Amino acid sequence: MTLPTDTEILVVREFDAPRELVYKAYTTPELVQRWWPGRRGTMTSAEIDLRVGGSWRYVMTATEGFEVAFHGEYLELEPGERIVNTEVFEGAPEPDPPVVNVITFVADGERTRLEMLTRAGSQEVRDIIIGSGMEAGMQEGMDILEELAIELDDPTRRPA
Repeated sequence: MTLPTDTEILVVREFDAPRELVYKAYTTPELVQRWWPGRRGTMTSAEIDLRVGGSWRYVMTATEGFEVAFHGEYLELEPGERIVNTEVFEGAPEPDPPVVNVITFVADGERTRLEMLTRAGSQEVRDIIIGSGMEAGMQEGMDILEELAIELDDPTRRPA
């Protein structure tokens, strides 16, 4: 994770799995339910209408017993390659302008580099996102996402 500007967060992650399978695990509701909460809770809902103008909503119950929900709208889609969407945490006032994520899936042979650029409307909102513990939670989720993509590629193979 790096901070390219006062309002941006950039997360880059390498996966030992082909791009189409990382994308599939990232966008298929049943698979999102398995990786998105990391090891910090249980996903209760993953709604995905994967089209420009479509919406998404993820809800989980954290291990501490409270509910966490996010939702957003898909602004741009290049299937298998790029997703641009808004992201709203339902437990906080909606920022204006909304937080926007640009997720790019870059093929590198049989490996994939995922680049997620989060653009907040202000440094204050960016810092709230960072302070939420998102980096540790995202790392857990990305580890599971990699396991799922590898499993999709070869059910007998395990991550290195």
